[in-house]
Amino acid sequence: MAKFFTPAQISEFKECFSLYDKKLKGKIDSKDLITVMRCLGSSPTPGEIERHLQVHKIGKKGEVDFSTFLIMMHRQMQQEDPKNEILEAFRMTDKQKRGYIQASELRAKLTTLGEKLTNREVDELFREANIRSNGNIKYAEFTQMVTLPPVDY
Repeated sequence: MAKFFTPAQISEFKECFSLYDKKLKGKIDSKDLITVMRCLGSSPTPGEIERHLQVHKIGKKGEVDFSTFLIMMHRQMQQEDPKNEILEAFRMTDKQKRGYIQASELRAKLTTLGEKLTNREVDELFREANIRSNGNIKYAEFTQMVTLPPVDY
C-alpha cells in the first residue's frame, strides 16, 4: 500500500489508527473502523464499512490490523470523488444552469454552511483563485482549482 500513499499520509493514518488501538496490539476493533476513517477525512457509510469487513472476512466483533486498514482506506478513497461531489453541489444551486455562481453567494455559503470558513479564509481562497469579490465564478474551473493536490516541496 505504500505505493498508493505518501509517507506523510501513512504517518497520519498510523497516528490516528494508534489512538484506537486500545489493546496496543497493532489492531483496532472493527466497530471503530468507521470512526477512524472519518477522522482521516474519508466519508464511508455503515454499508461501505460492512463491505470492507466482508471482503477481508472480518466479523463485526473482529479486529483490523494496520496493513488491512491501509487497503480499506485506499479502496474507500478510490470510491469517493470530491471533485464530482463539489460540482454536483454547485449544479444543484444553479437553477438556470449558467455554469457560474456569484462570488458573494459563494462567500455566504462558505461562511454559513457545513464546515464554516472565516471571512479571512474565504478572502485567501479567492485571492489564490484570482477571484474578484464582486465577480462571477465559473464553478467547474473553481472546483478544479480547489481539488488539485497540494504542492509537495
